[in-house]
Amino acid sequence: MRPFIHVNCAMSADGKIAGADRTQVRISSDEDKTRVKALRRKYDAILVGVGTIIADDPHLTFKDGDYDTNPIRIVLDPHGRTPDEAQVLDERAPTVMVTLEGCDREWDCEETVRMGKDEIDLPAVMEYLAEEIGIENVIVEGGGVTISKFFKAGLVDRYTVFVGGLIIGGADAPTPCDGDGWVVDGGAKLVLKDCEVLGNGALLTFEPARRFRPVTVQRPFMREPSLFTLPLSCAGAHP
Repeated sequence: MRPFIHVNCAMSADGKIAGADRTQVRISSDEDKTRVKALRRKYDAILVGVGTIIADDPHLTFKDGDYDTNPIRIVLDPHGRTPDEAQVLDERAPTVMVTLEGCDREWDCEETVRMGKDEIDLPAVMEYLAEEIGIENVIVEGGGVTISKFFKAGLVDRYTVFVGGLIIGGADAPTPCDGDGWVVDGGAKLVLKDCEVLGNGALLTFEPARRFRPVTVQRPFMREPSLFTLPLSCAGAHP
């Protein structure tokens, strides 16, 4: 068993998630920010990669939450680069750090999981989170390299992306799914399930085309959060 995995992010109209120098840019509308805050409350855990920690230093909590009510924070950090003073290690929520087996870095956190020799073994980590910690669902919020690894491993059950009304530009600007080469040969096929206008942008909801999933990762997942979904239409769009 593994958790239900929902990838959520925001990108510009030209498919960028930040500037070429990794400078954070506001992409989400106020309506999308409200959606994301509500979405986080439905999940057992929020996961990001170390690049997001270094670039943005997020706390990955909600303002009125505390240690017992905030989601568990999970950081994929193969080589132990997360600073000791990072906000993700504060006392506002439990934190699980995930590294390679050969990394001996320690942090003041609830648990450190070490899996994989050359790269983190994501399927094994997800099974561990479900079976040993009891995490039933995870929202993955970036960055682009982390998201690409989840798609490459065939572990994404839902993908939501807010497309904001701006152009960032730059050949080297990061995208929602960065990394080297194809995620899978021919691309990871998705099925569009919903389209909703949220302020000056649109939220697209996709699910994977199951027949394109690698056989090795067709494991059953645990509880999907109860989410309200609209019929497939650009709800709220002007006539």
